Amino acid sequence: MKLIRITVFIAGLLLVFACGNKSPRYDATGTFEATEVLVSSEVSGRILRLGIEEGEVLKAGQKVGLIDTVQLYLKQLQLQASMKSVESQRPDLKKQIAAVQQQIVTAEREKKRVENLLKAGAANQKQLDDWEAQIALLTKQLAAQQSSLQHSTNSLTEQGSSVGIQVAQVADQLAKCHLVSPIDGTVLAKYAEAGELASIGKPLFKVADMQQLYLRAYITSEQLADVKLGQSVTVYADYGTDRHTTYPGVLTWISDRSEFTPKTILTKDERANLVYAVKIAVENDGLLKIGMYGGVTFNK
Repeated sequence: MKLIRITVFIAGLLLVFACGNKSPRYDATGTFEATEVLVSSEVSGRILRLGIEEGEVLKAGQKVGLIDTVQLYLKQLQLQASMKSVESQRPDLKKQIAAVQQQIVTAEREKKRVENLLKAGAANQKQLDDWEAQIALLTKQLAAQQSSLQHSTNSLTEQGSSVGIQVAQVADQLAKCHLVSPIDGTVLAKYAEAGELASIGKPLFKVADMQQLYLRAYITSEQLADVKLGQSVTVYADYGTDRHTTYPGVLTWISDRSEFTPKTILTKDERANLVYAVKIAVENDGLLKIGMYGGVTFNK
């Protein structure tokens, strides 16, 4: 009789506890994450300015810092001077061949005059042959000169193109000295300060898009049949108390391979060892934070 009373008492306690627990029953749980971008230096040099602080909100393309550009600027001036030098050496084809062309015109005129004299018996055939030979020689000289000038022009064009490519490369490096935010987001971490020496690949700061977060949750193979990409779901932000904020979410990604259940994650079926990761997009109202626990129920 005493054992029956104890059993009833325990059952009552469990019932009260169950009624008092207002936590929703999740289909899956996980943590919130964001699209993070690690911004690294693309050039080497001293950091002249890096005017950002952790927690600051940035716009995509916003200039936030500058790396020393003096050496690159001087190199750009040198290449621009080389470009002008190459252009100044480019020959003027019309002026270069104008003299030979005029000689050909004069020879053609003299040949015509000799032909008329020959018809009148006032000249001989040798004079006509001499002018024809002179015209043929001048024509060959003109062709050779045009070919030489064309080769010279092509060579200078190639040199100019090579220098132009170098100018574009320096201009690209100069642009990379200006540090900008690649996305709209919030600065999560700052790894460098003004005055430090930056090298190619050195991390400078990390920025994340906090407007839209993703809940990375894990589901069992049995739940795969109940979910699909683009599906609307209900997401719950878990604040560690009885307070749970509800958000609409959209399923944007389902892993194509299974993995072992992370120790920090509870699935609907705790006996499942292999689970599939999913990502659910959630619009952040400012309360959601990276790493916060959350749950999801799939709308049927």
